[in-house]
Amino acid sequence: MKFNDVIPLPVYFQAGGLEAGCDEAGRGCLAGPVCAAAVTLHPDRDVPALIRDSKQLTAKQRAEAAEWVETHALGWAVAYCSPAEIDEINILNASFAAMHRALDALPEPPDRIIVDGHRFNAYGDLPHHCVVKGDGKYAHIGAASILAKTYRDRFMALWHSDYPDYQWSSNKGYPTAAHIAAVRRLGITPLHRRSFRIKGKQLKLNL
Repeated sequence: MKFNDVIPLPVYFQAGGLEAGCDEAGRGCLAGPVCAAAVTLHPDRDVPALIRDSKQLTAKQRAEAAEWVETHALGWAVAYCSPAEIDEINILNASFAAMHRALDALPEPPDRIIVDGHRFNAYGDLPHHCVVKGDGKYAHIGAASILAKTYRDRFMALWHSDYPDYQWSSNKGYPTAAHIAAVRRLGITPLHRRSFRIKGKQLKLNL
């Protein structure tokens, strides 16, 4: 996507107070953590059109966008839930827990939380709003999606050197044909989610 003629996303869901956008990456993976980010942006400063749903960006664009967020956001934080935690509390609750950890790490607590998706576990007594496809509608959620995706991809690329047969440098732990074939051939690693299964005859990881 080229951004010269793209209109930047609105920064806030509603006016007044400090708003944190939250999103996660890695829910559909067979291996690795789920990663979440929380971002607060200045409501009166321009945000480049590059700050939007991370899935619309190339890896190079995401890296550029992540650098902008880290430099210009009022606050940002990234947090994880491990594969073992995912197995214990399920992927949905692990995604929410990672978001809560990211919110905990913000330098200034927000007045409300805007979350990508349609469900969220309440964070203390702070009001929250869920926005389906919110990473393509609000800049702070888009910024959170960019950080979550960027940091998780880096994590999986680092672990690729220890487990090269699973090709995590390219598939990032998602259930590609090559990843599934490697699991069939070699079994699972400590980074695999043991509670996950793929529908049909492809693979079952509920060991």
